[in-house]
Amino acid sequence: MKSSAVVRSLIVVFSIFSLPALAQMNAPPSSYAPVVDKESFGSTVKRMRGEKSDVEKRHKALLNERYDLSNKPVKGVTMSGGKAVQGGVRVKLPRGTGWDDLAKMSPDDIRNKGLWPEGFYPLPHPNQNEGGMLFPQFHIDAVKEQEGRDLARFDLDFLLPDAFLPEFPPPIFLTTRPDLGDVSQGKLVTLSNFFDLFNGILNPKQLEGMRLLVTPFPQQQFNATWDRRSMKPSQGVACLDCHVNGHTNAATHLVGDIRPQKHRHRIDTPTLRGVNIQRLFGSQRALKSVEDFTEFEQRAAYFDGDPVIATKKGVNILERGSQVHFMAEVQELFDFPPAPKLNLLGRLDKSKATEQELRGEAVFFGKGQCSVCHTPPYFTDNLMHNLRVERFFKPKMINGRLASADGPIKTFPLRGIKDSPPYLHDGRLMTLDDTVEFFNIVLGTQLTEQEKKDLVAYLYTL
Repeated sequence: MKSSAVVRSLIVVFSIFSLPALAQMNAPPSSYAPVVDKESFGSTVKRMRGEKSDVEKRHKALLNERYDLSNKPVKGVTMSGGKAVQGGVRVKLPRGTGWDDLAKMSPDDIRNKGLWPEGFYPLPHPNQNEGGMLFPQFHIDAVKEQEGRDLARFDLDFLLPDAFLPEFPPPIFLTTRPDLGDVSQGKLVTLSNFFDLFNGILNPKQLEGMRLLVTPFPQQQFNATWDRRSMKPSQGVACLDCHVNGHTNAATHLVGDIRPQKHRHRIDTPTLRGVNIQRLFGSQRALKSVEDFTEFEQRAAYFDGDPVIATKKGVNILERGSQVHFMAEVQELFDFPPAPKLNLLGRLDKSKATEQELRGEAVFFGKGQCSVCHTPPYFTDNLMHNLRVERFFKPKMINGRLASADGPIKTFPLRGIKDSPPYLHDGRLMTLDDTVEFFNIVLGTQLTEQEKKDLVAYLYTL
């Protein structure tokens, strides 16, 4: 009798204490992140620092498998501020395959033979399972020097070489004051210097909008809770930490609007130049105004699209009628860089262009079919298009990212495109040469080697 009672007691204890643990182990998929921390901050740091080497080794191996990342600048071609532009096709082909051979094959043949180049698959986040905002080291260093704010993560470093990233800091051109040229004076615009740079150039509400764009607010990885990825409690991240000087530094993140984690797209931060002529915002969300985008970023995208976690970490609720409007107005002032070889309609001035550039323009508007989506003068149709790249490969896991259908993607403007590497919405293409090879296959345009070179030369003029 006594033994039976003990057994019954153990069963009750097991039911009380083990079933919740068992249920947690077998929990159904959830759209929500856990609100209650599962471990102390110190334990999180120790664990993730221990994993860091293996995570980065795996991603570096992927990059080296996909791309030639050696420093090979294009002679005589620079970004608007003078940084060299990397050239040449950097995506590595499957052994025994040539670009012309691949372009002649059908999507079914490429898929069935497993010949889709690795560099054309979606590029995962350096740590896809973790995700989060990740900044190039040069930006981290500059912000720390100017403001004492640390955007370094203890669990992960930015791994793309600087040669393949936009120039830093980039110049700023204003639609309202084109006569001034670069108004940044070669400086990184932050909370510490924005007033000195723009007082007397912007009006009062625009100055307030600029202040908000350079003010750090709590974000998923940079906040004051234990669930952060900065060593010290952080003031947060500013809009212009990614969109540096109204442009981009190629900071990366994961989209907040897709679940589960393996389907979430890596984001290559797009430039804010030319926001005034765009009518869609977000690579896939198709938000209809820059006001919508600004508000969405602060309320949701900063926190992986999870308003519950946003409340925990300190969401910044912007007032739509003033703050959102002021921020949006400033974003709409960021202009494209000058393109001295283009005329008023966005076509090459024949008296200024080279023969190769003119041939490239003919390819762009003809055989290459580029202008179907990228219409002048700003080289966007403000629409969404589905390239259906999944025709060319079988779904597979790549470092935690399930390579499958991407869905519709917005048409990004091509004005000033040489200033904004890497390319495509997730930054999978390192150079414009890679981009031409990619679309030559996806669109089936059958461009010759000379036509490809001419097209790239033309893109440098935009």
